[in-house]
Amino acid sequence: MVDTVLSLLIGLGLAAACGFRVFVPLLIMSLASRAEVGHLALSGHFAWIGSTPALIAFSVATLLEIAGYYIPWVDNLLDTVATPTAIVAGVLVTASSMTSDVSPFLKWTLAVVAGGGTTAVFQGITAMARHVSSFTTGGLGNPVLATAEAGSSALLAVLAITLPVLAFLLVLGLLYFGVKKLLFRRPRPAARAA
Repeated sequence: MVDTVLSLLIGLGLAAACGFRVFVPLLIMSLASRAEVGHLALSGHFAWIGSTPALIAFSVATLLEIAGYYIPWVDNLLDTVATPTAIVAGVLVTASSMTSDVSPFLKWTLAVVAGGGTTAVFQGITAMARHVSSFTTGGLGNPVLATAEAGSSALLAVLAITLPVLAFLLVLGLLYFGVKKLLFRRPRPAARAA
């Protein structure tokens, strides 16, 4: 039971990281599964994530994705493509991290609902933050946001694999902060006419 909960926490942390960047968590998973220390054991049919072709593909995709987010207005276009892709990646990373003693029905239900849902929320928050940044700074603030998102994705993915409970608490904190700041922000009072 403890292994199942930990594997779910790993999956949720990786799913949240997919909400920031689609391919960074997959690259980190591939590297972690190949490590001699054995930081990440992938379940059954997901061993391909640690293969050399997958590592190369995830590396190239990560570089292209990160570079694309440094081009103002292109980053907003990437969000429209990244949103469904991120949700699929969130489901994939959650399912691949679940232990093999979990029934397939429970594994895929948790992967779709919890993993895909977590990714969708984080992707939505980052897309909304990018739109706000684009319209308030004319796109000049977007590279700073892109750096923060890429760093957050990498940090969260590493924490999810090495310290899953801490990563889960960080996910909860980020959800609270993101929802509070972006969804429930108050409009600024209008400047008084002199």
